Amino acid sequence: MKDTGRSVTPPRPAEKRPSVSVWHGRERVDDYQWLRADNWQDVMRTPSALPADIRAYLDAENAYTEAVLKETEALQATLFAELKGRIKQDDSSVPTKDGPWAYGTRYLEGAQHPRVVRVPRDGGEEQVLLDANALAEGKAYFRLGAASHSPDHAWLAWSADDKGSEYFTLRLRDLTTGSDLPDAIPETGGMAWANDGKTLFYVWLDENHRPAKVFRHQVGRPASEDVVVYEERDPGFFIGVGRTQSGRYLVIDVHDHETSEVWLIDADAPLQAPRLVAARETAVEYDVDHGDGCFYIRTNADGAEDFKIVTAPEATPDRAHWRDLVAHVPGRLVISHQILARHLVRLERVEGLPRIIVHTLATGTEAPIAFDEEAYSLGLAGGYEFDTDEIRFTYSSMTTPARVYDYDMATGQRTLRKEQEVPSGHDPARYVTRRIQAPAADGETVPVSLLYLKDTPLDGSAPLLLYGYGAYGITIPAAFSTNALSLVDRGFVYAIAHVRGGKDKGFRWYAQGRRAFKANTFDDFVAAADALIAGRFTSRGRIVAQGGSAGGMLMGAIANRAGDRFGAIVAEVPFVDVLATMLDETLPLTPPEWPEWGNPIADPEAYDRILGYSPYDNVAAQPYPAILALAGLTDPRVTYWEPAKWVARLRATKTDDNLLLLKTNMDAGHGGAAGRFDRLKEVALIQAFALLCVGLAGA
Repeated sequence: MKDTGRSVTPPRPAEKRPSVSVWHGRERVDDYQWLRADNWQDVMRTPSALPADIRAYLDAENAYTEAVLKETEALQATLFAELKGRIKQDDSSVPTKDGPWAYGTRYLEGAQHPRVVRVPRDGGEEQVLLDANALAEGKAYFRLGAASHSPDHAWLAWSADDKGSEYFTLRLRDLTTGSDLPDAIPETGGMAWANDGKTLFYVWLDENHRPAKVFRHQVGRPASEDVVVYEERDPGFFIGVGRTQSGRYLVIDVHDHETSEVWLIDADAPLQAPRLVAARETAVEYDVDHGDGCFYIRTNADGAEDFKIVTAPEATPDRAHWRDLVAHVPGRLVISHQILARHLVRLERVEGLPRIIVHTLATGTEAPIAFDEEAYSLGLAGGYEFDTDEIRFTYSSMTTPARVYDYDMATGQRTLRKEQEVPSGHDPARYVTRRIQAPAADGETVPVSLLYLKDTPLDGSAPLLLYGYGAYGITIPAAFSTNALSLVDRGFVYAIAHVRGGKDKGFRWYAQGRRAFKANTFDDFVAAADALIAGRFTSRGRIVAQGGSAGGMLMGAIANRAGDRFGAIVAEVPFVDVLATMLDETLPLTPPEWPEWGNPIADPEAYDRILGYSPYDNVAAQPYPAILALAGLTDPRVTYWEPAKWVARLRATKTDDNLLLLKTNMDAGHGGAAGRFDRLKEVALIQAFALLCVGLAGA
């Protein structure tokens, strides 16, 4: 979408202030490093601390974006009304049973945030435990974090972030009085209760926003008395805390992107020191659940690339005592597992499609839960109870709204508990969902999931939105999205490219899209675009590419490598300054990310490899598609200066006059706006940009 003839003048190019560094004998000059605030830690906590010159640059880009997109204001309002109209405003979750109560969430009509509620197990009056709308009142940003009730149902531990920086403040609420204790604990992560209902374990984040310690807190005692029970000294590892399904153990999970280690605390003896299951070993992952005297462990140990499930005695859970229960089968990726009193339930993926397998412990027999659509999404919903024959799962496809089922493992009976309502109406028969295989240059095939109206012409004239991610082994499911319908109903084909870097085709699909093989992710996305063009689903220049975070890196890479395929690119919180970030070990995610990308500080080959694809470093004097980049000022994952620097270099270097827009949310972080309706306004803006770029802004 060209910018010629517009009355809006682009911002002056950002000032160049060369910063020179030398790594492995290679000199690197960065003209826009000054956009990284030296006091970025302060900005995370207090956004007003942002230096004035940086704020002026971001404000100027925001003003330009607003002015350019002003002509789409009516379209944005229409899109927002459509998006909002597809949401059941007074929606609620299916309550999950736990002893005498069933817990869930509920939205009120017009409310941005949920209420945390419970009802008596066998029916009765709903009790509101926490109203996030009241807590958010008067705040520019508010996101409810965890909300965990104590095993005795007397307390609610809850956390919230009011900056977008993901520094959550933890509080304790007395569920008898409804009031919070005065002591608040800042800068926390996850949490888990011991069985006494008085001892709470939580993760604390250090000044570099890394989970560094697990503390033990006693209800009613000041936080200053909290005790460190685990400290992780390797900045490359994350920490989480949780409970086994049996409730017998508290679990401290320590991991990076390829290695894990688990420590256990007796939930009935919370003052005891943590006990190690198996010492960390590079590239060996495992996670632990417990039931009836032994541990059930999902692991890739001993060459089980796509994972297996082993058992281990409670007294001796180390590697020497692991015994196979569910053997490794190449190509069958075991995604997760859950142990209940009489059953082992696992979620797995075969040939790109998920299925649930119910394994009866007494007999070893197995029963699958699967569906017949060509592409779909399936997930296990966690519960609170252990001694039960009932599990809950969710299902949707690109044409089928989300459904929540309860499944009786003893009888095999499925009970539909909830189907996603689309108040403005949705007729699945109007749409087609398909999955094609795009041939890659190295002989692999890339799955691509498609959604379009039955009457959309497949003659190359249709615009197409192509979404991609491709990192950390994360699989993007072919799930139902009400947001996609606004574009599809206007004639778009909506497509998801299941590129390498995810685990869509097993662990090898992930391994072939990281570190030395990262370029496969970019090549796969371009191969998907080419296949869609060849198949007449769209044509060259009619594709709008979209990705966020690590998927935003994908957007930057394909803009440099194959921009001619695309009419526009939407990069949400894009990880585009890869080399500089991986060279800055003070940043929150840098050491934990080295297993994914490589460590350019220690490894010259990793330096050269990352330099070869880092989007910011490879901006060239060439044409680029229209680009919309979205950032969050307090984002701790992809810092605001990455998209800011990228746009600054693009604006100074590219040879075309296509639109280049940067919008920084000055009140939010990685996830954008927290309120459900505020987030839809962001979606409406993105879709208006996409429609503008393919000439359908009047549709």
